[in-house]
Amino acid sequence: MTTTSSRGRRRAPSRIGRAAGKAAALQKPRVILALLLLLALTSVMLLDGYLRAEVGGDQRVRTGASSSDVPDDILDGGPILTFRGGQATTVSVPDKTIALTFDDGPNPTWTPQVLKILEEYDVPGTFFVVGSMVSRYPGIVKDMVEQGNEVGIHTFTHVDLSYQSEARVTREMTQTQLALAGAAGITTTLFRAPYSSETDAIDNYSWPVYQELGEDGYTSVFVDTDSDDWKRPGVSKIIKWATPEDGEGASVLFHDAGGERSQTIAALPKYIEKMKAAGYTFTTISGAMAEQTAAGNTGGNGVPGAGAGVGGAAASPLQAAHREATGVTLYEGKALIAAVTLAEWTVPALSVGLMVVGVAVMGRFGMMLVLARRHHRKRNRRRFSWGPTVTRPVSVIVPAYNEKECIANTLASLAKSTHPIEILVVDDGSTDGTSRIAREAADRLGMTNVRVLRQENAGKPAALNHGVRSARHDIVVMMDGDTVFEPDAVHQLVQPFADPKVGAVAGNAKVGNRDTVIGAWQHIEYVMGFNLDRRMYDLLRCMPTIPGAIGAFRRDAVLEVGGMSEDTLAEDTDITIAMHRAGWQVVYQEHAKAWTEAPGSLKQLWSQRYRWSYGTMQALWKHRKSLTDKGPSGRFGRVGMPLVVLFQIVTPVFAPLIDVFTLYSMIFIDFRAALLAWLAVLGVQLVCAAYAFRLDREKYRYLLMMPLQQLAYRQMMYLVLIHSCVTALTGGRLRWQKLKRTGEVGTPAGVS
Repeated sequence: MTTTSSRGRRRAPSRIGRAAGKAAALQKPRVILALLLLLALTSVMLLDGYLRAEVGGDQRVRTGASSSDVPDDILDGGPILTFRGGQATTVSVPDKTIALTFDDGPNPTWTPQVLKILEEYDVPGTFFVVGSMVSRYPGIVKDMVEQGNEVGIHTFTHVDLSYQSEARVTREMTQTQLALAGAAGITTTLFRAPYSSETDAIDNYSWPVYQELGEDGYTSVFVDTDSDDWKRPGVSKIIKWATPEDGEGASVLFHDAGGERSQTIAALPKYIEKMKAAGYTFTTISGAMAEQTAAGNTGGNGVPGAGAGVGGAAASPLQAAHREATGVTLYEGKALIAAVTLAEWTVPALSVGLMVVGVAVMGRFGMMLVLARRHHRKRNRRRFSWGPTVTRPVSVIVPAYNEKECIANTLASLAKSTHPIEILVVDDGSTDGTSRIAREAADRLGMTNVRVLRQENAGKPAALNHGVRSARHDIVVMMDGDTVFEPDAVHQLVQPFADPKVGAVAGNAKVGNRDTVIGAWQHIEYVMGFNLDRRMYDLLRCMPTIPGAIGAFRRDAVLEVGGMSEDTLAEDTDITIAMHRAGWQVVYQEHAKAWTEAPGSLKQLWSQRYRWSYGTMQALWKHRKSLTDKGPSGRFGRVGMPLVVLFQIVTPVFAPLIDVFTLYSMIFIDFRAALLAWLAVLGVQLVCAAYAFRLDREKYRYLLMMPLQQLAYRQMMYLVLIHSCVTALTGGRLRWQKLKRTGEVGTPAGVS
């Protein structure tokens, strides 16, 4: 920000100020983009579910209702119902004429076979298509129309319209018209209701629907000869049941979808041959209406011109019901087809991703349990030793920026250290009197081993480097200014340096302010997610991170790799990987415990974890060449880095799929099965968490918060990681962010 000098002149913002301002300006759009990605995922899943009748599906079918409100001449009339001039009339198919109709398609297996048979025999058909299937298989419908067949609407989701609201009926028709427009560039005036049969089956509930659709210009089509091929009775019975009596014309029903249709495919050629031999001709519904009009015969109830529909003339009398889709309808239809195509590709891909994530999650749990147990048994057996006891003095570096609430407690805990130490408090340009408070606390505690170093605000890495350069001893312990150590923490932490191959040691960081809901959630995460992970990585010799709250390094090793780098936001991960690449071993010392003040609000937690996640990605990218290196660097690159990428980035990024699919299944598919699956995964996590608590000798009562943690806290961590990925992909940059502290974490003895 712009500052004012003592003379009142305004100074230009510093480089740090400009970078911070730029980063802050970029964060809001990235959060919005992350949320938009989740919204898009949800929308795609809902669209796919709607297409498969999982969302908004209605399996009710009305039977046995009264038809007292339906005119008798309609109940006894032909299979084609029109409302020309507002008057309900029916049309019959002319004698010796068959209008072949097919319901429930298109289907990628059976419909193309039906079309091939019709083409071979030069027979047209009328296909009453389901809009959701049209949008999934638009190419089949395009071929259907180009071959000269006619199409009609069979609703979008194959629901019984007599149960639906007026708005739902309109939506079913409109969406199917859009699907036809996008697939074949047409709309249609023909309609057949799902679960309909002959006109005498019209009842008091469906009759208003037909009237309403008739007012909109639709011609409703029924059947007067049903092959009942859906029952799969055998080829001979299908042919017999589809044959009209006494040379009468008929609207004959077959199915090209909705189940296994091999018998239909086998019966259709034989049926066509039989009917042609009997002198029958084949036409479409519009063709049948045109023949009746030309003959001046409407079957007793029709009107001339009933097949003309509304709109302009069609290209062929056999496709008179078709209208060319233009303007908004055409573009909306194409957009629908594109959206469905996206969903058709995305959801299966997400399903595969879900399986991969599920396997990875369960594999991680298994690895953690097995390797953590081996680690615990190895490090806690009676004869285990790092080597000769390390008793020489070490330097403790405390970087501090505006830590007035915590720095006194930090020094008070170090005053009780059982190991000889010098303490370097590096004040990184604090404006709240941190350095003064540190000196006063040291004087009050009688600590002569404390040095307070001040520097211009330059960030945590610079503060740590200042401390390393000023340290008098060959081992440096690094801690945060809000952290308190147990009395033996330093002594335990430096013992692994008895092994000359060890270059760095990770301590056991604990959440001190765990009595709040947010604190308890983080406590579970620290014990299970961080410390159990560190046991696993330690055994695999690929520890990715020394925690900033408690870690120790050989001073020469730190200087050898160039000190704490400012290249990333996760300087602790960066230096740890650099130590691996330099050939040093990095180990975990579970008995060295420190208590840190975790973020106390969701905003602070988001800020901290966002920095951690993004910084980890930066560090991995920075050290990507370790994947092709040889020696120790290559070992970390080919073992540690893939594990970190898989378990800390890829799996968490895609883990929301588990919750999204679970919630989707609970709402739209099978609540009980989905709930049991979720509880099973929760049970596995509880087992892992309980084992981690046992290893760390923690109280199990905090595990009561775990179900709620899975429902709320984990979702936030997912969003944070997705936000970090978006930032990484868009090239953002952040600086060390200061969290608000309360100083409530005091001496370790007060933590239970």
